[in-house]
Amino acid sequence: MTSQMTQEKTMSIKEAIETRHSIRQYSQDPIPKEHIEEILELVRLSPSAWNLQPWRIHVITDYSLKEKLQDAAYGQKQVTSAPVVFVVTSDMEDVISNLADTVHPGLPDEKKEQEVANLAQFFNGLSIEERGQWGLTQTNIALGIMLVSIQGLGYSSVPMLGFDQKKVKELLNLPDHVHFAAMVPVGKPESEGYPHHRHPLEKIVKYH
Repeated sequence: MTSQMTQEKTMSIKEAIETRHSIRQYSQDPIPKEHIEEILELVRLSPSAWNLQPWRIHVITDYSLKEKLQDAAYGQKQVTSAPVVFVVTSDMEDVISNLADTVHPGLPDEKKEQEVANLAQFFNGLSIEERGQWGLTQTNIALGIMLVSIQGLGYSSVPMLGFDQKKVKELLNLPDHVHFAAMVPVGKPESEGYPHHRHPLEKIVKYH
């Protein structure tokens, strides 16, 4: 998908990473649906082990639902300030129920069947919670790509985990086994984020 926004406003990956800050106050200007879909198309291309793609994204634009999500997020005002909220979840039980959908269509049928059997054997050896945690590690890859994509396409965001997960599951009618990567308010910023405060490379990198 190539939109006018992409042609005119896209930042380089370097620019998007360097300029991204967590924003907590947004303009109420709506985000066009084609811009939302462009962000989601980029997220859809995220890599995952065995190509299992466990992320599931809920796009919230209804204000009354955002008010309820804000209440579940202990009153954090960015939830209703932003015109769009992405709730990024991981659902490994859905993945396991549809393993054939993740196998590359170019493989021979026999190879596809073997791949599905191997994956089923592996994941059936794990508990639901273990499977859920495994899927969450993969979904966090997609979350990172989402944050950079949002910034690169001219919007701002803030990833949140400060919310009552049980309440959010009830609001979105999600099963108990689902894991949350983040709630992500998105929009045009009306405030500046704090300057970056990050560890130096010497703290986080070891050469071997």
